[in-house]
Amino acid sequence: MKVLTYLVCIVFMTSCVTKKTFHTTDTPQFTEIKEVASISSETVQAEAIQTETKYLNTETLETAKSTTGTNDTTAVSELNQTLSKRFLTTHQLWDELLQKHVSDAGQVNYKTFKLDHKKLLSYIEVLNVTYTNEGFKNLSKTETLAFWINAYNAMTVDLILRNYPLKSIKDIDKPWEQRLWKLDKKWFNLSEIEHEILRKMDEPRIHFAIVCASFSCPKLQNKAFTSESLETQLTEATKEFLSDTNRNNISENHIEISKIFQWFAKDFKKDGSLIDFLNQYTSVDISAKAKKSFKDYNWDLNE
Repeated sequence: MKVLTYLVCIVFMTSCVTKKTFHTTDTPQFTEIKEVASISSETVQAEAIQTETKYLNTETLETAKSTTGTNDTTAVSELNQTLSKRFLTTHQLWDELLQKHVSDAGQVNYKTFKLDHKKLLSYIEVLNVTYTNEGFKNLSKTETLAFWINAYNAMTVDLILRNYPLKSIKDIDKPWEQRLWKLDKKWFNLSEIEHEILRKMDEPRIHFAIVCASFSCPKLQNKAFTSESLETQLTEATKEFLSDTNRNNISENHIEISKIFQWFAKDFKKDGSLIDFLNQYTSVDISAKAKKSFKDYNWDLNE
């Protein structure tokens, strides 16, 4: 108990450290972030997180280890988990941007979003700070899923804003392969986040949460995903997508469905057939012998 009390004191003292200057990467892709200082509350939020993370990654953790003993990994692990959960509250900035620029129907007003591009870059920098935090590796599955879903969607919007105006994401050269976003020491692209991270977490409903900024893809939700509400959010997003007749037409004996179910077929068959998966989230009881076809995919921008 004394050890835990001491650790709490250390965290509290660290959070009170005088705020330091907000530094960002010098890479060309993030030169705009240097101008974020003019953004009032969002920048202050990012500054505070980065300052606290810097100290928590070094002084606090080292002090905790020297106090508890290097073999007392449980106490240090508990500290990391507490800190990592605290940092994930920074999805609030993404939530505010979504509610401001995305309609309930999922239409994105990129013209007004572009005016808040610096705020979006500020949020992506917050993701970087969170990812860099030593406690990130101790996140639960739901916390990790929420982090990467939000990251994917925010980076997709950033990609569009970098190239806006345009008619389709496919007007951009290799949109899913561009490594534009640095988290810690690694540069990520959308393809890696989707295929190497999210799809490997065995949650097929992620396909209705992440968006490709196109008409035929699932709508961009105008609220950030959170670990606390993730199960409900994923279920509702899946049901909503399947019931949308612009993207799927479902009846008992025939289904005309999105090509998402063709492109990622194996993701939906891990616990049975595709029909088994669909029947979990549709109001129609689809026959196991139902005929299947796929809708053409409309890549027009989701605005």
